Amino acid sequence: MARVRLSVAERREELLRAAVEQIEARGVAAVRIADVASALGVSNALVLYHFSTKEKLVAAAFAYAAEDDLAHLGKLLGRRTTALRRLRSAVRWYAPTGQAKGWRLWIEGWAAALREPALRAVTRDLDKRWKAAIAEVIAEGVAAGEFRCPDPMGAALRLTALLDGLAVQLTSYAGAVSRARAQEWVDEALARELGLAQVPAAQQQ
Repeated sequence: MARVRLSVAERREELLRAAVEQIEARGVAAVRIADVASALGVSNALVLYHFSTKEKLVAAAFAYAAEDDLAHLGKLLGRRTTALRRLRSAVRWYAPTGQAKGWRLWIEGWAAALREPALRAVTRDLDKRWKAAIAEVIAEGVAAGEFRCPDPMGAALRLTALLDGLAVQLTSYAGAVSRARAQEWVDEALARELGLAQVPAAQQQ
C-alpha cells in the first residue's frame, strides 16, 4: 500500500514521535537513524534530510516530548480552581507515582545531556519552564491567601528535585521505595513547602 503523502511539518512530527519511541525502547546511546527509519518504513536518507545528524534528531525528539509535557502541565495549572488544587493536581501528575509517562526517556536524556550540548540545552529549558510554572502558581496562592510560602521559586526547585530523585529510584531500582511511600513523601513535601497541615488523600481532590 502506498504511503500517504505528508506535509513537511507532518513528516517531521511523525519522525519525532518515532524517535521518542525508539529512544525509550533502546536508549540514547544505542538508538540509530536506521531504527527510526525502519520503524516508519522510510529510508535513512529521509530522516537525515529532516535532521542531518543523529544528535540533532535526538535533541529535537526530546524537545518534542518536552513540549507535550509542558502543554499538559499548562492545562493542569490553568484550570479554574484554587491554586492549591492546581498544584496538587500538577505535582501528582508529574510524580513518578502519577500518570505522567516517559520517566525512562527523561532519565536517559539527563545522562546523555552530560555529553551532548544540544540535548543539555533542551533538558535545561524544560527544567526552567517547569519550575517557573510551579513557582507562578505558588505565588498566586500566596497572593490569594491560600497558604504561605516566602520563596516560591525555591519551593518549586525543592519539589522538582524530590520528584526527579524519586523518579530515578522508582524507574532504575525496583523495590527501592514503594509507590505508596513515594506518594506520601510528595504530599508531605508539598504541605511543608506551603505551610499546610497534612491532609488525608481522600480530601485532597
